[in-house]
Amino acid sequence: MADEVLTREDRGHVAELTMNRPAALNALSDALLAALSDEFARLEGDRATRVVVLRGAGKAFCAGHDLREMQAGRQAEDAGRAYFADLFARCSAVMQQIRALPQPVIAEVHGVAAAAGCQLVASCDMAVAAEGTRFGVNGVNIGLFCSTPMVALSRNVAPKQAFEMLTTGEFVEAARAREIGLVNRVAPHEALRDETAALADTVAGKLESAVKIGKRAFYEQIEMGLADAYAHTSAVMVENMLWRDTDEGIQAFLEKRKPDWPQ
Repeated sequence: MADEVLTREDRGHVAELTMNRPAALNALSDALLAALSDEFARLEGDRATRVVVLRGAGKAFCAGHDLREMQAGRQAEDAGRAYFADLFARCSAVMQQIRALPQPVIAEVHGVAAAAGCQLVASCDMAVAAEGTRFGVNGVNIGLFCSTPMVALSRNVAPKQAFEMLTTGEFVEAARAREIGLVNRVAPHEALRDETAALADTVAGKLESAVKIGKRAFYEQIEMGLADAYAHTSAVMVENMLWRDTDEGIQAFLEKRKPDWPQ
């Protein structure tokens, strides 16, 4: 709906979420953060959805935090300290919800992804960008270092690349973002939606339970030391191997037929 800050459309097993504040370049207002949090909570228990796509309406993906709301928060007696602490905690929680979701989340990015908007891209499991899209953690340009966006960014790209972006406030275009690992694919603007849908449909066509256990294990092992990571993922693979659907998938491969999996 036109007055909703976040809309959802289901296409088969893919849930498509659209941030809907085009006049504000989809800045992460209190209302939009709350809507994202609520929708991610619903998706956590949604057995029909296998992949989530997140996009922005209008000219940009997301311009970051809503600076007008942030400035209004300064009017409190504590000059905004409590509001700012709560805001960054809520935003950080939303970013962590994406990682915790059982479904892979794909950012479909166009125009600009700045500051917390770039953080949002980095927090998604994958990203597809339109040619010419600009990515930046540019808070330093207005005297606010992008410390919370740094968490997601530094887990996507090499440390020196992340630090340069954070300290210069300069933007990189989609092709460079792909080179440094911030996005997976770059497509012409007119083909962005089709390219994203193709990736989403490919993932949605895999065994749902295998993708879910794999996403969880991916993020668990990445924070571990080498030996612990191998021990943990070996246990995950044992569990995975004992499933009926995995048995069926292997047998189908050996017999050169399609597996009989739940649709």
